Amino acid sequence: MDLSSDLKKEMYWMMLLSRRLDERAWVLHRQGKIAFHISGIGHEAGQVGAAFALRKGYDWVTPYYRDLALMLSLGMTPRDFMLSLMGKSGEPSSGGRQMPSHFSMRSANAVSHSAPVATQTPHAAGIGLAIKMKKEDKVVLTTIGEGSTSQGEWYEGVNWAAIHRLPVVFLVQNNQYAISVPPELQMAVKSSADKACGLGLPGITVDGTDVFTVYEAVYNAVEHARKGNGPTLIEARMYRITPHSSDDDDRTYRTREEVEDNKKRDPVTLARDHMIQENLYTEIELNALDAKAKEIVTDAVKYGEEMPFPAGEEAAYPVYIEEVRRD
Repeated sequence: MDLSSDLKKEMYWMMLLSRRLDERAWVLHRQGKIAFHISGIGHEAGQVGAAFALRKGYDWVTPYYRDLALMLSLGMTPRDFMLSLMGKSGEPSSGGRQMPSHFSMRSANAVSHSAPVATQTPHAAGIGLAIKMKKEDKVVLTTIGEGSTSQGEWYEGVNWAAIHRLPVVFLVQNNQYAISVPPELQMAVKSSADKACGLGLPGITVDGTDVFTVYEAVYNAVEHARKGNGPTLIEARMYRITPHSSDDDDRTYRTREEVEDNKKRDPVTLARDHMIQENLYTEIELNALDAKAKEIVTDAVKYGEEMPFPAGEEAAYPVYIEEVRRD
């Protein structure tokens, strides 16, 4: 697709900001300032490309826990994310009640998800059904890891969307490991997209390290759904550069050589190279952009550290409705 220079620059900025924010989260964990982090490093191209293919604030999203770059692209701020990591008061997704990276955002129609994987898939199908019944031209994007496509909820949600030709785009971020298990031990087919054949919807595989390739694939699937033609399953193949989470020791199931070799397809580096090749930025400008991203991240950390923890009495409200007396 012939994308404008401004659009490419904006997409690169979101990838860069997500990367620097994600990297700082790891540092905070090692410093003992946060309890847990689950990373999206290596996923930025797939998430940013998908987000920019939507009508932001109009279409719907049911994300999963690695979707930091996706949520930033939809309008979540680094300060918001830092409140989530630190469990501080004012955290926008749950008021500090949920684990970090359990994203939701009303302004972006991003629906909260549960810790058990794949539960967001039937949510997406249900929203898609509501859209169809209301005769709206909105679309739902739902994301998941390839390991979660073995869950029953995923099959039920995709099957329902296929039967009723619902406006849902199923994006599988295949990062080559379902926690510690490679794809060949997770599924008998070669790719998650192959599962679409048995469920009756189109399935395609794309390079998930190329933000512009993902954008084009998701854009076409979104327009396909918006016209009433039903859902599409997209597998974006990428590599999870970090451990599964801050509690995981990935040295037990993969070598350092493998990780280093896959860094050659680091999506942020590839996008940066594209900026230079297309004369969109000079090296000096890119370095300045990087410095700006780090400043924003530093501000977010300071903001999060200065915010108070929620008061204990806030735990029940607004989870439970207050009793209304009618004397």
